[in-house]
Formats: sequence, C-alpha cells, structure tokens
Amino acid sequence: MAILNQEPPRFLKKGFRFGFGEEMEGVDYLTDERKTAQFDIEAMKVAWAGSRETLEVSDRMAKLVANDPVFEKFSRPMLGRKELFKNTLRKAAYAWKLIVSLGLSEEEAKWLRLYIDEPAFTDLHWGMFIPAIEGQGTEEQKQKWLPLAQKMQIIGCYAQTELGHGSNVQGLETTATFDPQTDEFVLHSPTLTSSKWWPGGLGKVSTHAIVYARLIVGGQFHGVHGFIVQLRSLEDHSPVDGITVGDIGLKFGNGAYNTMDNGVLRFDHVRIPRNQMLMRVSQVTKEGEIMQSDVPRQLIYGTMVYVRQTIVADASKALSRAVCIATRYSAVRRQFGSRNGGPETQVIDYKTQQNRLFPLLASAYAFRFVGEWLKWLYMDVKQRLAANDFSTLPEAHACTAGLKSLTTTATADGIEECRKLCGGHGYLVSSGLPELFAVYIPACTYEGDNVVLLLQVARFLVKTVSELGHKKPVGTTAYMGRAAGLLQTNCAVQTAEEWLNPGAIVEAFEARAARMAVGIAQRLAKFENPEQGFAELAADLVEASVAHCQLIVVSKFIEKLQQQDIRGKGVRESLEVLCYVYALFTLHKHQGDFLATGCLSPKQASLANDQLRTLYSKVRPNAVALVDSFSYTDHYLGSILGRYDGNVYPKLYEAAWEDPLNDSDVADGFHQYVQPMLKQKLLLSSAKL
Repeated sequence: MAILNQEPPRFLKKGFRFGFGEEMEGVDYLTDERKTAQFDIEAMKVAWAGSRETLEVSDRMAKLVANDPVFEKFSRPMLGRKELFKNTLRKAAYAWKLIVSLGLSEEEAKWLRLYIDEPAFTDLHWGMFIPAIEGQGTEEQKQKWLPLAQKMQIIGCYAQTELGHGSNVQGLETTATFDPQTDEFVLHSPTLTSSKWWPGGLGKVSTHAIVYARLIVGGQFHGVHGFIVQLRSLEDHSPVDGITVGDIGLKFGNGAYNTMDNGVLRFDHVRIPRNQMLMRVSQVTKEGEIMQSDVPRQLIYGTMVYVRQTIVADASKALSRAVCIATRYSAVRRQFGSRNGGPETQVIDYKTQQNRLFPLLASAYAFRFVGEWLKWLYMDVKQRLAANDFSTLPEAHACTAGLKSLTTTATADGIEECRKLCGGHGYLVSSGLPELFAVYIPACTYEGDNVVLLLQVARFLVKTVSELGHKKPVGTTAYMGRAAGLLQTNCAVQTAEEWLNPGAIVEAFEARAARMAVGIAQRLAKFENPEQGFAELAADLVEASVAHCQLIVVSKFIEKLQQQDIRGKGVRESLEVLCYVYALFTLHKHQGDFLATGCLSPKQASLANDQLRTLYSKVRPNAVALVDSFSYTDHYLGSILGRYDGNVYPKLYEAAWEDPLNDSDVADGFHQYVQPMLKQKLLLSSAKL
C-alpha cells in the first residue's frame, strides 16, 4: 500500500505512460457505443449539415485547421493578456494568408474562421461592419468602401453600444452635428456615459467603425443614424486627432473572450465628410435638408434579421459541442453499480443523467433545424424587400428576436448543465466546457438583451391579438387566426403512446401559446394607461413570448421531418425520437402553463412524462452516434473529456503535467513564504493586536 501512495519518479510524470496509460493508449473506448447505432451515421451528418456539399466544405475546413500547428489552442488559457492577444493577431493574419493563397470561397472562409475557434476582430469585420454597409449604404458608398473592406485594406467594427446605453438605441448620447459651412458632420461624446463601450475589434485593431450617433441638423434631433468613421491612421495605426480609443479590460474566463479587443471610444469634435453618413434610407443634403429616399426605413430590419439568424445557428453549434463532450464522457465514465467485481455502471445509463442530457441533445438538433429555417426566412425577407414587399417584415423581426433570445438562453444554460453532467472533471479547463461557457454567454446580451427581445415579441403578439378581427395573422403567428377554436379545444390524448402524434403535440403548443397571448392581451386592456400595464405585466408577457417561440421550434422540427430530403437508414426515425424528446420535455418543464391554461389535464401531463421516459430508452443506443454526426474534430471540441476515442484518463494526467506550475517540484515562493512557517521562523511584526 505504501508503494501505491508514493509519488511516481519525475521521468514518469512527463512524457511516459504507466499502469492504466499503457492499457488505454491507442484504443477507441467508444467503439462498442458506436456499434449500437440504429441509423446511418454518414447520412445523419448530411441531415445535420443541411446538404452533402455543406458537409464536405465544413469537414475540409475543419481538417485544414486541425492539422495546422499554427491554430493550436490548448495553451490559450495559460497565456497572459498581451501574449494571448498577439497570438490571436498572428492566427488571424495567417488565416487571411490561407484564404488568399488557397483562393478560398466566401463559404470556405466562413467555415475556416469558425473552426479556428477564437474570438477575433475579424468576427465583427465580416459579421457586422460589412453587412451594415451592404444593407444601409448607397450604391456609391458600397462601391467605395466594400472593396477596401473585403480585401482587408481597412478593418471595421460596429460601434453602437455606449457606457450608459445598450438595448435602448434611441437613448444613445453620441452626437453627429451637421456643419453646412464645411459640408461635414462633427462627431462628439458630450458625456462620460456617451463613450462607445464594448464593440469588438475597436480596442486595438480596427481602422474604421460604423458609429451610431444622434443626427443633429439645424439644432434639431433627427433620430439615430450610422456613420463611417476612420479611427486610426492607415500609415502608423495611431488614433486620428480627436479620438480616444482603447481596450475595456479583462472579461469573464481565462482565454475565452479575452482574445477580443472590446473597446472604448470617445470623440472630441471629430469631423467627417457628409458622404460618410450611411444614406440608403435617409440623406442630408449640402444645404442641410433631410431627405427620405425611396427605400423604406424597414430595410434596416433586414440586416437585423440576418444577424439574428446567424446567432441562432451559432447557438446550435455551441450547444452541440457541449452535448458532444458530455455524451462521450458520460459513456466513458463509470461510477457505482459493480457486481461481483465486475465493471461499474456507465454514467450515461443512469436515468437521472439521461433526463438531464438527452433533452439537451434533442435541443441541439431542434435549434439546428430552426436555424436552417431562419436562413430560408432571411432569404425570403431579402427577396421581398427587393420587391418593396414589407408585409412579412414585422413578423420576421419578432420571430428572429424571439428565437435569438430562446436559443441563446437555452444554450448558455445547457453548456453549464453539461459541465455539471461531467462531474468534477468538467470544472477543468481541459474539459473545454469552462472556456466554451465563457466564450458563449455574451450571446445572451449582445444584439439585444434576451429579456428585452422577448418584451418586443410580446408587443407584437398583443398587437396581433388586437387585430384578429380585421387582419389575418401570417407566418409563425398564423395559428392565431384559429384562436377562437384553440381557446375552446380539449386535448384528446388518452394514452402515453398518443403523445407520439405530431398533430396532438402541435395542437397542445398552439393552444398554450394562443391562450397565454389572448389572456395577457385581455389583462392589458383593463389598464387605462397601456404602458403602465405593459410594465406591470412584463414578467407574464415574457412567458407568453417564450410559449410562442417554443411553438415555433417544435413546429419547425416537425416540418423538417416531413421533408423528402432526409435519407439514410434509420435517420428519420432517430430524428423523430429527438423531436418528441424536445417537445415532451419542454411540455413537462412548462407543464404549469399547460395546466393553468386548461390545455391539458394533470393525467395528460403525466402521460407525456411517461412517454418521455420511454423515449430516453430509444435515444440511449444512439447517443454517441448522434453526437458523432456533428462531425466535430477533437481540435474544434477542445476537450479531453470529449475525445473521439474516449481515451480520457491518460490525457487528463498528461495535461496536468503541462501546467507551468509543474515546471519544478518546488514552487516559486515556497522557500520565501512557506518554509519559514514550517520551520517556525516567521518574523512577527511589531504591530499591536
């Protein structure tokens, strides 16, 4: 026993295997799990990716990144801030070199940046700066600025949020005052709270920004508008006169989002030419007249729909990564249950683990498919806008706002739940989950605080209810047109098996959403002051919005299963199981809504939960194969616990010895501080107690 407790010799600590390491090295410990799959994994990969072409491009870029040592990321959490940021700049420059030298398409470049898996200034440049010019710039502005941006001859960011205002865009304080004498706008930060605060890429890299400011012409306020502003010299990168700019400091996590230079920006009467105001919708003439173009203001919402649909797509990627890690590790990890000296029980076989893990697995697929649908919705909106058809825009705006809120909240919570599902080892940075969580959670705030977005959805729902008598609801609110029937309908489910009827599920979710929306609208009508009522009932309005958004996710998952492009043995059947898991778990989690609104009886809610337990048994043999279908490389997962081969314990042991604290047997500072304490030679100060 004494031998077992002895510390291994140093030559065995680093770079050598012994004991369990020799047995486990080179073995795929998840082979048996993969043999139980009841579907064609390659076909499921196509279903997840959306098409075989997308899968091939994605896999090719993932392997390109994984096999290039420049993109190594496992040492990232141990780097100091300056070294970390410099490393990010190096990777971004190298990635751009690859894009140019290999002649990568826009689609390939997008996947390359995704798999590098490191927040960087390029995210805002390609994701916000360029789309803003494309959506809000005139043809002349696009011809001037887009070639420069697309060739990375200028680098841009999106400067909207301020120290004192985020979600309330109309409350922004930065001013842009037109000077007709010089045909210029004068940008100014009149207060401390008017400082731009948070824009990614602003702190140290961006040469230009889309700055949102209060337009002042002739002493009158004419709304908040966007302006293209040069921040730094293109020669030596020093700030332009009148501009104070820097980084806002460390953020949550180790490496995480600290690779991004989120910035602070102040203007001291900075002048820009008049033609640098984004003027596709509104224009200011040389004479100082405000002109509205033929393009309606609603066009701006098109850009918002685009950005939010990408956020929903990113939610499915982040949640699926966490679920992949937790699922594989749950299959590797064994605890308790040993009989007669045999192996212990796999953690994934415990019903409590399944009840927490499998709904998250189902959610990842649900969010993937609703994100796919949102991409179609954006293209539809884009085509309609080009034809001056704005009829579906309010519904599309509300839909994307609600789904952004729903999916990012569920994903942030889901990543943390996956960390807890991995037990103590999930707390290690090498599990990949703490870093994934730290990088992801800002999504609950940027591009609209999630609660604020749900309140916007609620306003739209209340308006839809108020117009039922004379206006037909469209798109995702079409079910409201059947509100009279949904308020009266009774669920017909009598057995647990009947919950496997898509029609019964959709009807239950529609009835719940309709009753909550109509109910809250009726309560609001009792207030003399509508805004007072809205403030008083805000929490209930949020719940009604969540019900509406969950209906969208459930219905789009079901619609996906009805498409003819799902091919491969067992693929449709396996997805059906996940669809029912998502729907019935959501029903169980929110059964208070279903019961309180009279949509279900307590017996029917209980039957839904019975069926849910049965469904978990159907997910179990497919669990590892379902996460394999995400087709993520070990590099992208960035997790020892989520390794494809399941070789967890030796790799955890190796990783421990790579920590700088283990560079020596005796820690720096030990002799100075701890040894005197052990030797009872501490010098007591003369301070009185």
